[in-house]
Amino acid sequence: MEFWEKSLRIFKSLCEAGTQSVRHLAQQTGLSKSSTHRLTQAMERRNCHPESWMWETEEGRHWLTRLVVATLYIFGLKRGVGMETLSEFFARLHLATQIGSSSGALRGVMQALEQIILETGHAWEQNAIAGGEVPEIIGAVDETFLEHLLLVFLDLPTGYILLEETVEDRSYATWKALVDQRLAALGAPVRYLVSDRAKALIQLAQQGLECLSIPDMFHLVHDIVKSYSLALGRQLKQARRELQKAEDGLQKFQALDSQPPLYGGEVT
Repeated sequence: MEFWEKSLRIFKSLCEAGTQSVRHLAQQTGLSKSSTHRLTQAMERRNCHPESWMWETEEGRHWLTRLVVATLYIFGLKRGVGMETLSEFFARLHLATQIGSSSGALRGVMQALEQIILETGHAWEQNAIAGGEVPEIIGAVDETFLEHLLLVFLDLPTGYILLEETVEDRSYATWKALVDQRLAALGAPVRYLVSDRAKALIQLAQQGLECLSIPDMFHLVHDIVKSYSLALGRQLKQARRELQKAEDGLQKFQALDSQPPLYGGEVT
């Protein structure tokens, strides 16, 4: 029986029957007296904030697990936030007594999470291949330099990383060998390939995969935006000044219109 399963059994017994002796609590839960004593002491140590009881419930424990996994996945794996920062985050949520929130403990959980994600993705991929459900790929390829040269090939509609490989060079031959091997395992065709204008990547699309090579427009769009951003900024600033003048004039007119006349009676 898992630690939290035993703790939950004790918590439910306490909720149903109130405070009990260790002997009676052990009889009610079917646990040994020594185990019951250790678990109730641990529960008392965790109960140091008004909301602490919530994490002892089954629903609270499931939600807390979801919170930890979501935080490590979104901010740790996807955004590269450091473990010291995440440890401080959990501490500020009063969760240091509920989970192993030290940087070392969180790093171990994240490594396990990363492995589970890879295994799950592989299992889903194998199921899709077996069922003939792998769709036509709209691919994107690029090289990135971290500690080593890394070749990345992903499917744009889903964002699924098809290939992420550390290599010594980024030649056409290297790209071709890796992509061919990956596509052979998937059994999926490539509709077109998006990339920068590197010769090896254009050749990979047109000659290696015999599909269209679509230019990556990010840098071009960025340059276009930079070229007219200052002019648009000046016009926007001027428009805001004119709007402020109009609003000030409207307020003055409304204030004058709401004032009573300076004379009494009616004009005949």
